[in-house]
Amino acid sequence: MPIVLITIVVAWLMFVTPATAQQPTSDASEPGRQIFFAQGCYGCHRLGAAGTPIAYDLSHVGSKYTEAQLEKWLRDPTSQKPTAHMPRLTLTDDEIRALAKYLASLK
Repeated sequence: MPIVLITIVVAWLMFVTPATAQQPTSDASEPGRQIFFAQGCYGCHRLGAAGTPIAYDLSHVGSKYTEAQLEKWLRDPTSQKPTAHMPRLTLTDDEIRALAKYLASLK
C-alpha cells in the first residue's frame, strides 16, 4: 500500500510542482531548472515549497556547495559519498553542467 501512495504523490508533484518551485537567481540557470524537473529530481528533493522531503533539501544548496562540487556529485554521487542513495544520473556533460549551474544559483 505505501508504494501506491508514493506513486500517487510523485505523479501529483509532476503536475503541480514546476509552477510553484523557487526561481533561479538568473536566466542563465533556466536550462538547469528544466533538467531538474524533466529528470524528476523533485520526486526526492525539496526545492522551496515544491518537491518531496525524502532526500536533501536543495532550496539553498548553492550557499553550501560550489558549482564544481555539485558537478562532481552529479557525475557520480557514490564516488563523493559511498553511502549515497542517489542513483548515478544518465545526463550528458552539458546537462550536468547546466544542472550544477542551476543548483549553485539556489542561495
